[in-house]
Amino acid sequence: MPSLCRDCHHMSEAAPAACPACGHTRIVTHAALARLAIAHVDCDAFYASVEKRDNPALRNVPLIVGGGQRGVVTTCCYIARLYGVRSAMPMFKALKACPEAVVVPPDFRKYHEAARAIRAEMDRLTPLVQPVSIDEAYLDLTGTGRLHGRPPAASLAGLASAVEREVGVTVSIGLSANKFLAKTASELDKPRGFAVIAPEEAEAFLAPRPVRELHGVGPRFADSLMRDGFHTIGDLQAADAKDLMRRYGETGDWLKRCAHGRDNRPVSPNGQRKSISSETTFFEDIADLPALEDQLWRLSVKTADRAKAEGASGRVVTLKLKTSAFQPLTRRISLSQPAQLAQEIFRAVRPLLAKEVTGRTAYRLIGVGLSELSDYRADAIDLIDPKVAKRAAAERASDKARAKFGAGAVMTGRAAKRGRKDKS
Repeated sequence: MPSLCRDCHHMSEAAPAACPACGHTRIVTHAALARLAIAHVDCDAFYASVEKRDNPALRNVPLIVGGGQRGVVTTCCYIARLYGVRSAMPMFKALKACPEAVVVPPDFRKYHEAARAIRAEMDRLTPLVQPVSIDEAYLDLTGTGRLHGRPPAASLAGLASAVEREVGVTVSIGLSANKFLAKTASELDKPRGFAVIAPEEAEAFLAPRPVRELHGVGPRFADSLMRDGFHTIGDLQAADAKDLMRRYGETGDWLKRCAHGRDNRPVSPNGQRKSISSETTFFEDIADLPALEDQLWRLSVKTADRAKAEGASGRVVTLKLKTSAFQPLTRRISLSQPAQLAQEIFRAVRPLLAKEVTGRTAYRLIGVGLSELSDYRADAIDLIDPKVAKRAAAERASDKARAKFGAGAVMTGRAAKRGRKDKS
């Protein structure tokens, strides 16, 4: 049976306990290992891994990336997960579960730099790379065996080694014949994993697993499926396709196909991130417009920083609010030209905020986002507002100063005022 050494990438037809080439024991063995070519590559606790890479003192401690007493966990390391900490968990619950955790604020510029380096390693293997998010992507390595002189499985093991060596983080790899099964496989052996699912074994492999393990089935939908009598994926396999469609519409057809491990979606290199956003939850609810505007400016800067790091701009700006009663509210505005600068984002979204904030309603969360993304080209010239070019030049200069001397090197009047309020 074909086997692969994940350390030296040697492949053989036997299934040894140790690699005959290097003696290491990280061996993957599977009958379909040499013929499968669709992969899902997922970074392991990516933000936390980058932080641990840059601060070795954090290596063996539970680490949470996030911030704010009323914020949420952005991500956490695997040590923290042993205590029950999870992404999107309210921070106060995370710290209650793991009081000894170290909390660091996210540094998206650093994460995007690492992500670009990982993407460069992927592009060396195949032009068919479809990013799903900053820390995961699908790869189609069909036909690359002759180019690289080795099967896709060995190339993927080489990718994992290169990322670990050059970028300093680890990845988990799922290998199969389609995207759904590759994604399922990548979650089986985390962290630093390599798992294989062949299409002919998919039904038997999936059947005993709970429906919540179907990628794309969230907790609420899983509860609904179980109330309807579908507790395992095998239950969905045995169900009549027409009955599933009567119950769940087009989603029923999707459930039936996934339950049998079928997925005909191609790996599309044109798949791109749909939005860039930032949000914050307040320690105390806020009803005051100037105070909310201060928060909006800070989030506009953060969103702009992320857009600049990704080389993207957006034509639609979105305001997100949540009242003290947890009632969500979303407002959007379309721009004549895609925006990337913080001032452009803030000037677009500020009137939306002013219309909603009357002083009678308090808010616990505010967010701002960009969508309808495109590659950034150049700052647009606005004939109606000739000062826009000067503001753009000033913000670009500010970005360079912050990158060189730190976040506090250049501060706008609004940010400085906010800083004085925070100290008072």
